[in-house]
Amino acid sequence: MPVIIDGKATAARCNEETARDIAALKSRGITPGLAVVLLGENPASQAYVRSKDKICRELGMHSRKLELAAATSQEELLRLITELNADPAIHGILVQSPCPPQIDESAIVRAIDPRKDVDGFHPLNVAALAMEDPSALVPCTPLGCLELLRAHGIATAGARAVVVGRSLIVGKPMAMLLLAKGADATVTVAHSRTADLAAVTREADIVIAAIGRPNLLGAEHVREGAVVIDVGINRIDEPADPRGYRLVGDVDFAAVAPKCRAITPVPGGVGPMTIAMLMRNTVRACRNLTGEK
Repeated sequence: MPVIIDGKATAARCNEETARDIAALKSRGITPGLAVVLLGENPASQAYVRSKDKICRELGMHSRKLELAAATSQEELLRLITELNADPAIHGILVQSPCPPQIDESAIVRAIDPRKDVDGFHPLNVAALAMEDPSALVPCTPLGCLELLRAHGIATAGARAVVVGRSLIVGKPMAMLLLAKGADATVTVAHSRTADLAAVTREADIVIAAIGRPNLLGAEHVREGAVVIDVGINRIDEPADPRGYRLVGDVDFAAVAPKCRAITPVPGGVGPMTIAMLMRNTVRACRNLTGEK
């Protein structure tokens, strides 16, 4: 049987460390602050923002949850970002995605002070990650994946890793993190246009699935003894479930797990780590902005 990589337990340990860091900063009169902006009433986004706000407060951070109407204009949102950039009590700014269609999300990302960009999406943070700048704010989900590997003693040095997905949110930064000195993996990035995807992923010691297609990777996609990190969170119809749906990953867990050395479940794998890394990034941003260590 494979090791089931418990994201909830690992996130809890990370949050304990973050809480100690926050307490140390507060003892010096500094409280890390996170502002999360939500436009509209997307139920999944609302639940995610509530979770972020709750954990912020539990850890002792200053939290601002800003809920705006779905009709909010680009200009109104940019004015709010300008105010948050200038607010000394706010060290991290996050605009919850997806935004309504009138919002240019790329422009919003660029408007956020890169020192407060705790999502790690600003071009300056992307460049800092590529340059292996230790002060870089790194996207939370790939950072959480790397932390899961480390926490479970899964060596990346010399390992062959395949990242399935090339998004700026997960795939590309995940590849850069695995390539960086200290991680030292040999990395292949596959995607929706990759010819014979199964042949590519079967070469991997570590597979990171982040392509956003439910149950895309089956038993034929992994070698015996592989480690699989499933980033996907997809809703599929499930009439028997009271919610009318169930959550599945990009990996067919039942088919793939028996071949694995270790695998993350969905839910309960990468998801909790994304929020834990957001909290860690907010503390890092606070230290960068205040000069505290």
